[in-house]
Amino acid sequence: MFRKILIANRGEIAVRVIRACRELGIAPVAVFSEADANALHVRMSDEAYCIGPPPSAQSYLNIDAIIAAAKKANAEAIHPGYGFLAENADFAAAVGAAGVTFIGPTPKAMEVMGSKTSARRAALAAGVPIVPGTTEPLKSLADARDTAAQLGYPVMLKAAAGGGGKGMRQVAAEGELQSALETASSEAQAAFGSAEVYLEKVVERPRHIEIQILADTNGHVVHLGERECSIQRRHQKVIEECPSPINDPDLRQRMGEAAIRIAQAVNYVGAGTVEFLVSDVSREFYFLEMNTRLQVEHPVTELVTGFDLVREQINVAAGSALSFSQEDVRWRGAAIECRVYAEDPENNFFPSPGKITFLRAPSGPGIRNDSGVVAGDEVSIYYDPMISKLAVWGSTRAEAIDRMRRALDEYAVGGIKTTLPFFREIVRDEEFIAGHLDTGFISRFNERKQERGTGVPPVDHHAQDARATERDIAIIAAALAYARAQGKASRDPEPRDQSKWKLAARSSGVNREPRRRMFERP
Repeated sequence: MFRKILIANRGEIAVRVIRACRELGIAPVAVFSEADANALHVRMSDEAYCIGPPPSAQSYLNIDAIIAAAKKANAEAIHPGYGFLAENADFAAAVGAAGVTFIGPTPKAMEVMGSKTSARRAALAAGVPIVPGTTEPLKSLADARDTAAQLGYPVMLKAAAGGGGKGMRQVAAEGELQSALETASSEAQAAFGSAEVYLEKVVERPRHIEIQILADTNGHVVHLGERECSIQRRHQKVIEECPSPINDPDLRQRMGEAAIRIAQAVNYVGAGTVEFLVSDVSREFYFLEMNTRLQVEHPVTELVTGFDLVREQINVAAGSALSFSQEDVRWRGAAIECRVYAEDPENNFFPSPGKITFLRAPSGPGIRNDSGVVAGDEVSIYYDPMISKLAVWGSTRAEAIDRMRRALDEYAVGGIKTTLPFFREIVRDEEFIAGHLDTGFISRFNERKQERGTGVPPVDHHAQDARATERDIAIIAAALAYARAQGKASRDPEPRDQSKWKLAARSSGVNREPRRRMFERP
């Protein structure tokens, strides 16, 4: 087993991995940008290394700085978490070349599944159906027009090199295609360093369901069932469940077997997720993509199956076999997760950076809150604004919904806006309670609010480009406001009731936790 692991990430996922390390008797090592010097994951680690300025391109995406930190700490392995470099094959290869173990799949598997087009080809080779569309990136506007005409509108443009809603545009008619293709390509280039996009047919009112898999170096692959991820905003998941409300054992088995075949086709190792679109009518399913990392929503699977996915990741990377077989997997009860963001739901979910002046997290039976912040922390403009993942478990889905309502009502955050009010409405919505879910759920939810006179007018698919522009403007405005607030704080006189000694002590770091050791940028 490893003695020391460096976590190449920040926020709640870094905290999650640190806790798994503690349970396994492994010393956790953190990395941080200059903006995260006092972040929770840094305070919880045994050692912490600065890897660069606040922008992620200069810190959390800086491969050389992260590997240098691992070497300086004598870390034997690196856990990438999710996001940032977690699905970067070049990073995985560089870690291995440096003589450090990468806690994840091989660079080859990441390369195949990291490209949506090559992943679709691998799925077809494994006998798994895919959404009708291209298996190669589009070469030109003419190519896109010909393909769209063959498939029939509406169609969806998607970035070939990444996901998360970036580089994705739905096209309802040929007249929209050129603008959508240019926007999707530009966004894909900015987000993933590749402007390649592919095109596929839109599946009407689909469920977005994913299968969690785990694999060891001995070729054993198991699946841990499905997660329902249909409630999405701007193609980003916001609420997840395990199991899906359709709770179809036959469908689970067929999708699980398909996910295992895909994993075996690329000799996959570690934790991964195979995503599908499922027709709510025919129960037919189509392969979408494979995420070659730990998913944000992994807690709901852990709550229902009882297996610790991060612990399994670490053990497998250390050369151990999986601690269980497929026959050992059981699904007990139901779990729901809400992603709590520092965003203003009453203002088109614009970012809400700033200082958390008050924080009361829910607790009690069946409650799990994976968080990377405490009261007094700053929500930065530089990174994803998710402040926690609130997950609940109940013996039935109805009980889980009751617990989620109670937990959301207990949850209180001061100083910034959050998505908590939005979730409080969702979990009381009649369609959510009935389990009538698909990827258009939030649009219809907004329509129902408008009909009752309690919400804002719904936004249709044709307004996606305008929404993206508005969001960019909002982010810039939030950044300027944040900068002004920081500048004002730096100009404010020191409080009279604080002694010079105390201020000097804080400046020199005397008040930091005794376990933590801070180091300069490598």
